[in-house]
Amino acid sequence: MSKPLKILIVRFSSIGDIILTSPVIRNLKNQLDCEIHFLTKYKYHELLQNNPYLDNIFYLQKSILETIRDLKKEEFDYVIDLHNNLRSFFLFFLGPNIKKYNKSNFKKYLYINFGINLLKNEHVVDRYMNSVVSLGIENDHKGLDYFIGANTSVNFDTKQKYLAWSIGGSHIQKQLSVIQISKVCSQLKLPIILLGGEQEKENGEEIKKLVCNDSVINLCGQLTIDESAYIIHDSFLLLTNDTGLMHIGAALKKTIISFWGCTKPDLGFSPYLSNDNSLQIISDRSQRQCSKHGNSCKFSDDGCVKLIDSDEIYQTLRKYLD
Repeated sequence: MSKPLKILIVRFSSIGDIILTSPVIRNLKNQLDCEIHFLTKYKYHELLQNNPYLDNIFYLQKSILETIRDLKKEEFDYVIDLHNNLRSFFLFFLGPNIKKYNKSNFKKYLYINFGINLLKNEHVVDRYMNSVVSLGIENDHKGLDYFIGANTSVNFDTKQKYLAWSIGGSHIQKQLSVIQISKVCSQLKLPIILLGGEQEKENGEEIKKLVCNDSVINLCGQLTIDESAYIIHDSFLLLTNDTGLMHIGAALKKTIISFWGCTKPDLGFSPYLSNDNSLQIISDRSQRQCSKHGNSCKFSDDGCVKLIDSDEIYQTLRKYLD
């Protein structure tokens, strides 16, 4: 009997990008006789620790060369580099069979700076999948995976009808303002759970103060990623900026209303759903992405996503609630 292939998938960060690798993990495991190992940063272990398609997880050490020295002992048959940056370049020390994800950086540059769109709205998941086509792997089109731990729970009654609202983002330019969110929340009668990290905690408290009822519950900075996923899983609907929790919501097959300004969904990072229940509200100030990572805006210092009308958000939400 032949020995199973031993495959290492590499993606160091961040939340959303790691979730977006899940179709590669699943399809490799289901279509090949193989062991699947994953290399990432320890801070993201929650995203992968419950994934039944993974056989092992390795964590990046302070030195990439030290990490590679330890990985070399594993004798991988293939390395799937889904990060493809200067640090992952050193993976060539692990052997010749390295498959790299094409970041399409030149195409992104042309689109952002000159409006020449050669990306053809190809989702990043499809670009990840292209890296394993030579192994005979096909996309099963079953969407993303996220596996919540069996013992995960939260101190909130998730059996009631409520909305989850992810108010964070990697850059301030990608986030709706406190005023926009509070105006929408003030018109709603059902509970709204605010999700985000410690850095969003203060904004969450300010939203609570501005809202004219007691429906807003600020859990920013109080939950693990898995606990946030638990809240999203049982919610009626997820509202979110372009952030990692948006992709967790997509993996959990939730109805999603997402907000876009400095980043645009046509660059390949829209919610990747296996059914058509995602709606994007996009600032009409810019027809294309302002910057590669959404950390600067051509029209406003704090981001053109803040030019989205709160009433547009509320009326869109009402269609689902009604």
